[in-house]
This record gives sequence, C-alpha cells and structure tokens, in this order.
Amino acid sequence: MKKKLVVLTGAGISAESGLKTFRDADGLWEGYNVMEVATPEAWERNPALVQQFYNERRKQVNAAQPNAAHIALAGLEEDFDVEIITQNIDDLHERAGSTKVSHLHGVITYAQSSRRANLIYPLQTDEIKMGELCELGSQLRPHVVWFGEAVPMIEKAAKLCAQADVFILIGTSLAVYPAAGLIDYVPHEVPKYIIDPKIPPVSGLNNVIKIAKSATEGVEELKSFLMG
Repeated sequence: MKKKLVVLTGAGISAESGLKTFRDADGLWEGYNVMEVATPEAWERNPALVQQFYNERRKQVNAAQPNAAHIALAGLEEDFDVEIITQNIDDLHERAGSTKVSHLHGVITYAQSSRRANLIYPLQTDEIKMGELCELGSQLRPHVVWFGEAVPMIEKAAKLCAQADVFILIGTSLAVYPAAGLIDYVPHEVPKYIIDPKIPPVSGLNNVIKIAKSATEGVEELKSFLMG
C-alpha cells in the first residue's frame, strides 16, 4: 500500500506560472475589486462585465504552462497515493499529469448553468459568450465558486484530509474559508509540511515542518524529505 499524500494548494503554486492572485497587497484582482467580479450579486448586476473578466482570466490560464512544482507533484504518484485539493481555478495540476485533483472553487476551463450549478460543460474555446445557454435555457457562466456561494467539494476534501498519511500545504495563506479549516481535519500525529515564502500562522498543530520557499524550490526540498 502506498502512503496517502494529501496536498492542499493555493494561488502561490500558480503564481510561478504567471497567474496572479486576487489576494495581492492592493486587494485587487487584475485591477478589479473582487466584489465587482466574484459574487452572485456582481453577476446579477452586470453579467457581461463578469463574463468578460473570466474570459480574460481563461485566456491567461490556457496560455500558462505547469511549472516545476506542478510537475514534481504529479511525479510523486510513482511512489505515493497523491490526492491534490486545490483552491485554484486553473487546470495546471491536470496538465502536469496529476490524476486525482479536487477543485474547491471550480475550474475556469468549464462553464456551468446559471440556474443549476451541477450542470457543467467543458469549454473548447477561451470565451463564454452572452447568449450561450445551458440545456435549461439559462445563460452559461464560469464554473467558479464565487464569494457567498456554497463550496460543494468541501466535504470530500475534509474526508481526504482525515485519511492523510502525510499532509502538504503549498502556496496558501490559509485566509479563505472553508478551505483554510481543512488542516484541522488532518490527524494529530500526521506530518504536516508547509511550503510558502511566508509561512501562515498554524498554532496548535503537531508535527509541522516549515519550508519557507517558493513552490518550485519548496517541492524539490519536500521530495528529499519524503524520499530520505
């Protein structure tokens, strides 16, 4: 039986592929206040603006390439049972070769019905056009969990964390809930590796190994710990 590695990734791992986070110091995401483009209310108020915003983000994701950290995590599947839980809406883990990826906040390369969130469609282009409808006749929107919406994958993610033999946190500030609470489901005795240039506060946890490096450098160091 291979050891189960559960890896929770955040924006820091995709930043090295050139994808910006919305938690930059200015609180803006590509020049927009997140409340104007990442809430159900924003969609109701100005769906064309929200659609345009995510069409631009999708072009960036499709143009980006997996970096060494994504590729190294995929390579760990040779020796471990690797489950990736990501807060990111890009598909870079899958393109790097990871086979078990749970997206907490959706995947931007898919569209969903604006009437029923579980009606999801893969996209063949960068854009969802206004007027493109789902099978129920409602406008297609990005398959992204916005602020104020339920996180449908959170229960599955919590169960995975509870089953971890090794837990790894990469590139997340643990500022966004409910994702930030997942580390509390990891068993007390399990080793917990945290990779980030700025290690987030994790008081009250046992067996924490801190690697204060970028994702690409930190995953290389992680491999030496795991294989040592």
